[in-house]
Amino acid sequence: MNKKQLDIDELDLKILSVLMEDAKTPYTEIGKKLFVSGGTIHVRMKKLQDIGIVKGAYLNIDHVLLGYDLSAFLGIYLKESSMYLDVIAALKEIPEIVSAHYTTGVYSIFARVICRDTDHLREVLSGKVQKIKGIQRTETFISLEESIQRPVSLSSI
Repeated sequence: MNKKQLDIDELDLKILSVLMEDAKTPYTEIGKKLFVSGGTIHVRMKKLQDIGIVKGAYLNIDHVLLGYDLSAFLGIYLKESSMYLDVIAALKEIPEIVSAHYTTGVYSIFARVICRDTDHLREVLSGKVQKIKGIQRTETFISLEESIQRPVSLSSI
């Protein structure tokens, strides 16, 4: 689907851009920036939620400050691709898994896990992930630093 099929316009994109910079920006402030009323922003946001563009708002926290010092990526090989849905359902039950993607290439699934330390990571891998029926094996990549994290620029869409 393109922007026309979704019935969104430049004002909608500008609203999204402002909120992607800071999701806490009050609708009245967005309205002032974009020369419309806060009520217009509210109506537009409701529309964007109804058509599924806006799926929710999330709190972005610094895991390290909470004692979760390790971020890692798991390349997951499945025994059979038909087991994907069952494996994803099982991965959703592991709170340390914060994202998972069905991918092309070497891995069937690429997941991100947040842990306190390497001992915690080992527990998650051997005690949870590798026990899931359908997972053949995993490869782990520890992140040393997250250098870029941002939403896509709507001006490039």
